[in-house]
Amino acid sequence: MPTPIPQDIEFKPEFLQRYQALLGSEFDRFIEYSSMYIRKAVRVNTLKISVQALVKRLEKHWRLTPVPWCPEGFWIEHRYEERFDIGNLPEHALGYLYVQDPASMIPPVVLAPEPGDVVLDLCAAPGSKTTQLGALMQNEGVLIANDVAASRLTPLGMNVQRCGLKNCVVTLRANKQFAQVFDKVLVDAPCSGTGTIRRSLRVARMWSPSLVRRMVHDQRGLLRRGYELLKPGGVLVYSTCTLEPEENEGVVSWLLTREPGASLEPISLAIKRQPAVSSWRGEVYDPRVKDCLRILPQDNDTEGFFVARIRKA
Repeated sequence: MPTPIPQDIEFKPEFLQRYQALLGSEFDRFIEYSSMYIRKAVRVNTLKISVQALVKRLEKHWRLTPVPWCPEGFWIEHRYEERFDIGNLPEHALGYLYVQDPASMIPPVVLAPEPGDVVLDLCAAPGSKTTQLGALMQNEGVLIANDVAASRLTPLGMNVQRCGLKNCVVTLRANKQFAQVFDKVLVDAPCSGTGTIRRSLRVARMWSPSLVRRMVHDQRGLLRRGYELLKPGGVLVYSTCTLEPEENEGVVSWLLTREPGASLEPISLAIKRQPAVSSWRGEVYDPRVKDCLRILPQDNDTEGFFVARIRKA
């Protein structure tokens, strides 16, 4: 069991009422896990080192536990002392590893880009999923890492360089400025972040129904534009780190009802999951959302996450 955070988290009454209704019997464990430190995890950057070689470098002082759904992912803890400064390791500076929550590793695994693909990461900063996509592509093909905020390009560019991506172009463009040329698109959308409370207590303080509504507006625009940029037959992965149905199943359902050529594909991973939400607060979602992946923090001792894989006819 993870270590409890040594301070009380102030959940708003409306948040507690909402999540009791949403999660039912899982609510108490959700609050319990959201109030605990998140386990540290890393992803091996196979562009610079093999999984076996990195494990050998670290195993004397660090205990590495494999992440079942990502062959390059490991939970990490020091064998002899309480250390959490993974970012200070020489292996991090060399680009051999990336500090990343195992749930965050899911969207690139589900998108499954291949060497030679043309791929767009529409909301790329700070680059955790971008660098994972580049490694899966083995530095072949073209990877566009885009963001719309200039301030976010600095960490994105630094991570792209540190991890040795050679097929990646970092762009600062509105999504309307791209053409329909992509085999695969990742839309890891900005969200209310309620799956990440254990990583940032600020999420609980900032949450509000109006924030959720604003996020939904932006997410719909990003998802539809990402879908439009796909070639026929292409695949899009939509993901968030929130548990809000309006931002997850609701946004996916919204696209399915407006794009007859869009279809959802099942996601088969070695992971514990929750059933997708079929309806919420009077709105009934497209029944195909049952193929979406929804996980709570307590399911796999990670962040909460939502992932959908969409194919364009």
